[in-house]
Amino acid sequence: MKVLNEKGKIKVSSSQYNHIFNNSIHFPYSVASLIAYVKQYSELNHSFNFEKVFVFRDQIYENIKKCKDTNILLCSCYVWNWEITKHLAQEVKKINPKCLIIFGGPHVPNQSESFFVEHPYVDIIVHGEGEDVLKNILESYIHDKNFSKILGIETKDFKNLPQPRISNFDSLPSPYLNNLVWELVDKQENIQWIASWETNRGCPYQCTFCDWGSLTNSKMRKWTEEKLLEEIEWFGQNKISYIDCCDANFGIFVERDMNIAKKLRETKEKMGYPETFRPNWAKFSSEKIIPIAKQLQDVGLLRAVTLSVQSLDKTTLDIIKRENIKFDTFSELTESFKINNIPTYSEIIIGLPGETVESFKNGLEIMANDTKIGTIQIYHCSVLPNAPMNYPEYLSKYNIKKIKSPLESVHSKIEQKSITEYEEIIIGTNSFSLDELKEMYIFGWMIQTFHSLGILEIISQFYKQNYKINLINFYETLQEFTIGSKSIFSNESLKVNEFMNDGYSGKGWNHYDRELGGIYWPIEEASWLRLTSNHNELSHSIHDFLLFLERKNDIHTPDDCLQDLIKFQLFLLTTKQFTNKIKSETFNYNWQEFFTNNKKLCKKNIQHSYENLVIQSDPIQWNFETIWFGRFKQKYKISPQKLNSNILHLI
Repeated sequence: MKVLNEKGKIKVSSSQYNHIFNNSIHFPYSVASLIAYVKQYSELNHSFNFEKVFVFRDQIYENIKKCKDTNILLCSCYVWNWEITKHLAQEVKKINPKCLIIFGGPHVPNQSESFFVEHPYVDIIVHGEGEDVLKNILESYIHDKNFSKILGIETKDFKNLPQPRISNFDSLPSPYLNNLVWELVDKQENIQWIASWETNRGCPYQCTFCDWGSLTNSKMRKWTEEKLLEEIEWFGQNKISYIDCCDANFGIFVERDMNIAKKLRETKEKMGYPETFRPNWAKFSSEKIIPIAKQLQDVGLLRAVTLSVQSLDKTTLDIIKRENIKFDTFSELTESFKINNIPTYSEIIIGLPGETVESFKNGLEIMANDTKIGTIQIYHCSVLPNAPMNYPEYLSKYNIKKIKSPLESVHSKIEQKSITEYEEIIIGTNSFSLDELKEMYIFGWMIQTFHSLGILEIISQFYKQNYKINLINFYETLQEFTIGSKSIFSNESLKVNEFMNDGYSGKGWNHYDRELGGIYWPIEEASWLRLTSNHNELSHSIHDFLLFLERKNDIHTPDDCLQDLIKFQLFLLTTKQFTNKIKSETFNYNWQEFFTNNKKLCKKNIQHSYENLVIQSDPIQWNFETIWFGRFKQKYKISPQKLNSNILHLI
């Protein structure tokens, strides 16, 4: 017998938990899209009442109580909400055994042999796209509850063939345009809503670390341009600040995506919203996407363009089925983006099968030497349930060793008494051991913190130009220095080593420092903030390191030159000590000419100045604006080319 709610309809609850980032949280877009689809069928719309979606993690226990008389519980499962979703379902089943619990989403495993033994509280799991599958389940629920012939589902008793993919996207109503998303969430004054947004679905690539292609198959399908332009108008009217574009390859449909970018620009100029548009750019980024990115950049919508690399080692790229553009072409691209004032960032994955310490360091050196590349970001190799990398034969072939690790949720708000989420990360393969992985990790941390984020970037360039000391030797020497010295570098290195060892032992990668703000930080950003917090200490530590470097390499730079070089390096960094609108310093050497035009270093009394990139009196907000919000736009440093210069006199 069906339990009906006060409206006389069958009660359907649903969950799509997420994390809060800077008082913002995602709309439950996946669940809302499914509900929008089934509500267009009259019988289903009149038979079911869809309650508000559970999204706030700190309300889990209230959510459980609300399900005491729920007939159906729909759970949208992702790596960032898997544990809390399982807890919800398990507890609901205890208080409401007759509730039909349905799991769907990317984290539902295709390799599901033991799923219902491990999760007996789940009744049905959905594989693949869910719109038609959910419609068929609800229709069966009304009539006979015989789910045995529904494609795309699995129960403890059977696993059916996949449901054919949706070919007609015109049949998919927008949960934005019909305002369903607002009906499904509790509005809160202090919370801004992030709009997840699809303009196409599918991915033609088969990278083994990714479940995008395997999840939706390879053929790409796209929504009509008319519908997308209407949704952009809706985002503006509803003052949606942030659009998280869920496409695997935005920019791949050049003409259509240009029209989307133009509409976004027009809407931002007219209404002030959206404020940020974050796409996953086409894997083979080319000059074709520069005009698209320029439309977004000109009105401040663009965070940065991703120039995906993942690895520069050919063996590794072959193993992960990832083809990269040649690096000389890549470098030309970065120059084009730089000329057009479009920020870029590049991604490297640490722990890919086939990688070695040598290949990893060489790849990072190549990227770090290309001064046209924006920030470099390094991620752990996470093994997702439905990625080809998780297939038994693949794991065996490359002798992949994994650990279960608390999910890294950088920049998310610290949650009290929260249920921990997990991911599996690689800690060893037949090409590297755990100790070698740790060596890669420390080198990657140094490249990100000291080079990409600018603390020693100019100084390392000086030693390369003047003494032919390459980046690998430079930063390996820095590592030696941190081990044998007492400095802020060695103090930070101890923290990072402890953090790393904890991480690779399964304790997780969420770094918290109460002095920096109530969020989890990427370790390289936290290190940068701590190292740059005291200008004098940083200057002294750099000086001591350079003396160590010069002794080791039997070279000698006059101390007045070293001191001026350090002064110039720190001048280029955005630091809290300088709060004036204009930052100005006088130097004794022609550093700008030396670094930008490769001119001979000589004594020359020069005053440099530039407009301070971040002026913020609140120290925590300064951290956010400089290195979190400002990382992709390089608010943490300025390049020598952008300095204003005034030659005072020759020395």
